[in-house]
Amino acid sequence: MGGPAPAVAGARRAVRAAVADVPRGGLVLVACSGGADSTALAAATAFAAPRLGLRAGAVVVDHALQEGSATVADAAAHRCRDLGLEPVQVRRVVVAPGGGGPEADARAARYAALAAAAEELGAAAVLLGHTLDDQAETVLLGLARGAGARSLAGMASHRGTWRRPFLGLRRTDTEAVCTTLGLPWWDDPTNGLDGPEERPLRSRVRGRVVPALVDVLGPGAVPGLARTADLLRDDADLLDALAAELLDRALVAQAADGPVPAGTVELDVATLEAAHPALRGRALRAAALRAGCPDGDLFAVHVAALDALVVAWRGQGPVHLPGDRRARRACGRLSLGPPDRPPGPPRPPLRPTPAPQE
Repeated sequence: MGGPAPAVAGARRAVRAAVADVPRGGLVLVACSGGADSTALAAATAFAAPRLGLRAGAVVVDHALQEGSATVADAAAHRCRDLGLEPVQVRRVVVAPGGGGPEADARAARYAALAAAAEELGAAAVLLGHTLDDQAETVLLGLARGAGARSLAGMASHRGTWRRPFLGLRRTDTEAVCTTLGLPWWDDPTNGLDGPEERPLRSRVRGRVVPALVDVLGPGAVPGLARTADLLRDDADLLDALAAELLDRALVAQAADGPVPAGTVELDVATLEAAHPALRGRALRAAALRAGCPDGDLFAVHVAALDALVVAWRGQGPVHLPGDRRARRACGRLSLGPPDRPPGPPRPPLRPTPAPQE
């Protein structure tokens, strides 16, 4: 009797590699939407996890944004249970406007629900069904926005609790897994080629832009975009680590009028000014996030305005940042925080302590 079909075997190998570091007896959760990608992931995990001594469950997030979403979620949960996954939860969420657009708001609600389920159940890992095609779409969206290396680096296969076993597989592979195993899947109607212009942006990229690229550049265009993400990710990780060190050096813990309050970040301008622009921009962005700016609303134009306060200071007024934050420069300090806290005067320089006399 022969082994499993190539697509099924490849999916199982990918899952085994993704959870190889999880201790025996640990719980891994599959984030399952009912689509082909996550259904194939559920099936591969249900096969591979017990053979590694792991427990495997699933979480289905119902965003309640489409008519009949509850039915789709319940069907996906039922399919996961049939595959042998346990526990299986359906988490219905309220997608609240967050300023980043409907797609970003839904993603934030989904990840929050998955993180809450993982904490509640004590899961060691949450498996996500993103494929190589999803990675290519992420790179294209980053290119169109004029984003930096971190955005173009796409999605990491392993970051903390989050695991993406299928980043090396194509969407056709996951569909082949489901077809081979006789598993039905749900096709999100917003991913169709035809439909209203208000379809999600990623769906329009998937349905129109990617096929056009493949038509012009050939079938290697999608894997090439994913390789770009892989190459940039190592660079971005190194630069982010160096920028974090710069931020630590530039942080001022004590203002002239007392400790820097929570929610306010004060930085030494001279330290920032002496740094390489690639590191300074990353450090300024991290400082803005630490001061309370929402990640999804902080763009390159904001970081450029912060950088101007450091290297092109002409006495300009405060920079308005997302999340009702302000950045001001005064007395060699850059202060980021709520609008009602101007930076205080600098502390007097520290005098060296005289050496004790013999």
